Amino acid sequence: MTDWTRADVCAAAIADAFSQDGEIFASPMGLLPTLGVRLAKLTSNPDLVISDGESLFLGGVPPLGGTDVVEGWIPFRRVFDVVAYGKRHVMMGATQVDRHGNQNISAIGDFAQPKRQLLGSRGAPGNTVNNRTSYWVPKHSPRVFVEQVDIVSGVGPARAKAAGPAAARFNDVHRIVTNLAVLDVRGPADTVRLLSVHPGVTVDEVVDATGFDLAVPADVPSTRAPSYEELILIREMLDPKGLRFREVPDAAEAAQR
Repeated sequence: MTDWTRADVCAAAIADAFSQDGEIFASPMGLLPTLGVRLAKLTSNPDLVISDGESLFLGGVPPLGGTDVVEGWIPFRRVFDVVAYGKRHVMMGATQVDRHGNQNISAIGDFAQPKRQLLGSRGAPGNTVNNRTSYWVPKHSPRVFVEQVDIVSGVGPARAKAAGPAAARFNDVHRIVTNLAVLDVRGPADTVRLLSVHPGVTVDEVVDATGFDLAVPADVPSTRAPSYEELILIREMLDPKGLRFREVPDAAEAAQR
C-alpha cells in the first residue's frame, strides 16, 4: 500500500498530537479528531482513555460510529470534574483562530448583534484554562485564520497570561491541525507558528490561506506520511466506510510515494 490521501495524513497528524500524552482522557470533538485519537490509541499511545463522545468510556477501539466494549460510565455532570482536574486533552473545532491562538465558536460579528450565531462558547473557556487543548480546522482559509477573533471562546496563551496565574497555569494550546498544515502557538510573543505542511502543499499556500502574519521557521518540514500499519488501521478497521472524506475530500488529492 503506497498511496495515501490528505485525509489519511490529517488523521496521522492528529494522532501525533496525542502521542506523548500518556494516560489521559482524550476528548475529540468531530469526525477526524475521533479517527486520529483512536489511531493514536492503537499505535503510539495505548494508555489513552477514550469514550464514545457522549457518556461511555470504551475498553476497545471501535470504528467510527461504533461502540465497543464499555469500560465505564461518565454522565455529563462528571465531565466537568474531569475538566477541572486537568487530566484531559480535548481537540475542538474552530470557526475562527487568531494570531495569538484565541478561538471563536460563538458568533461572527459584533457580540451585541452578531451577523451569525454559532454554537456559543460552550466548554471552550474551561477547556483552555484547565486542559491541554488542540484544534482541528478542515478548511484552512483567511476566514478562519483571522487577525483577531470576533469573540474569544477558547483562550490563547497570551490572553491567559494577561489574566493571571489562575488562567495561565494549565493553559496549553498544543496543536492546530488543518487540511493544509500543522501549527502551534509557540511563535514570537505567543503567536501561531507553522510546524509542517502536508505533502503536496507549499509554505506559500499556507501563508496565503492565513489572514495574519504567520510565524514561519527557516526550515519547514513536510508532515509525515502515515505508515503502512496506520493505513491498514484507518482503512480496514477504523474507517472502512471512508467517512473521513466528508471533512477532507479525496478529490484526486492522493499523494504518491
